[in-house]
Amino acid sequence: MSDILIVDDERDIRELVSDILEDEGYTTRLAANSEQAMAEVNANAPALIILDIWLKDSKMDGIDILMTVKRSNPDIPIVIISGHGNVELAVAAIKQGAYDFIEKPFNIDKLMVVINRAMEASRLRRENQDLRRKETHSAELIGDSHAFRNMCAQLEKVTHSNARIMFSGPAGSGKEAAARFVHENSERASGPFVCVSSAGIEPERVEEVLFGRESAERGVEQGLLEQAHGGVIFFDEVADMPMGTQSKILRVLVEQQFTRVGGGDKVRVDLRVMSATTRDLTALIREGLFRQELFDRLNVVPVRVPGLEERREDIPLLAEYFIELLHKTQGLPRRDLEDVARAHLQTMRWPGNIRQLRNIMERALILGDSAQPIGLGDLQSEVQPGDASAPQEAKIILSGALTALPLREARELFEREYLLSQIHRFGGNISRTASFVGMERSALHRKLKSLGVSTAKGQG
Repeated sequence: MSDILIVDDERDIRELVSDILEDEGYTTRLAANSEQAMAEVNANAPALIILDIWLKDSKMDGIDILMTVKRSNPDIPIVIISGHGNVELAVAAIKQGAYDFIEKPFNIDKLMVVINRAMEASRLRRENQDLRRKETHSAELIGDSHAFRNMCAQLEKVTHSNARIMFSGPAGSGKEAAARFVHENSERASGPFVCVSSAGIEPERVEEVLFGRESAERGVEQGLLEQAHGGVIFFDEVADMPMGTQSKILRVLVEQQFTRVGGGDKVRVDLRVMSATTRDLTALIREGLFRQELFDRLNVVPVRVPGLEERREDIPLLAEYFIELLHKTQGLPRRDLEDVARAHLQTMRWPGNIRQLRNIMERALILGDSAQPIGLGDLQSEVQPGDASAPQEAKIILSGALTALPLREARELFEREYLLSQIHRFGGNISRTASFVGMERSALHRKLKSLGVSTAKGQG
């Protein structure tokens, strides 16, 4: 970004500075007064402004323009030039947010040094903001199950549009990762991705956090909406947004502008809006807890993110991904997964979904023997007698129930629980279950029928 706006009432100076900057590879725009200057800024914010303090035939002088621009575009560096320079004027300009002050007649080499430094400082500030937003977050999506592929097909359709997306699905299923995937593969990938935790903001501070604020003591403080300009704003668990804030967000979606808390000027933003929820928003609408109009605006493209129990085939892939990720980012030992550990992970209940799986793998890498592959022993803390999340066959074995039964009954009980566990592991797919246990599909159907197991919901 190398677009520089030159504001000076002297035509010779405007054109001289413009010629020099264009020789250096910059593009320039020219303005002779405050009206032209503000029209250029409003049409397309420049990368930097060179601004004369005294402007003939203008409604605003340079300081007024400086203050106005900084309210709406605080990241634009502004270099003040003046033929009536004095210390007081320079101090006033710097206090109002000017990058530097240069007195006329100025040395061209000095002007170029100041401009290059200002542009570099602006670039570094943007890069640092982007890095802070992106660190520790991943947009990589891992899986090969039918449910996962269906979701990815939906995401690919909306990636190159500007449509608003509503992600639904259980907690920890990866809704934010799906949103980041869309962002990083879209035309807005170079822009920011700002996540708003609707539940994590104190209700009395929601508007200040979202819209920013202005005060005489602290000047302009950008809110999250302004920080997301040119990119994506992601409302996580949008159902937790207070009703009063919902109406204001609705207005932003309609007008693409808002007013900071304590301010009077309108701030324009260019945003793509994505949101996510684990709750039934239609039920909340009936209860009067969520606005129908806001739902209609956010839910243009609904995308459901499946939980782990809907994509059990992906669990070993995800487990191995987290092992590698934790090795690279935290230096934890890289360990293989034993087959018995893979099978056990696929039969577990996953109320915490992907977040829970990552925690389990991290715990196993920290507490386990780094010289050995991850086995069932590394996961035993996840299965305790009487634990409602434990697979049925594990509870039977751990409780010693089999030892109290005659051989025939014990064998039938074991077979029943074993086959139920495998069916559960493969998401009800009878064909895949039969292949894994080493039986013909028809033979497995007969066995299940003899054990009193219904397969009405099983998939062929």
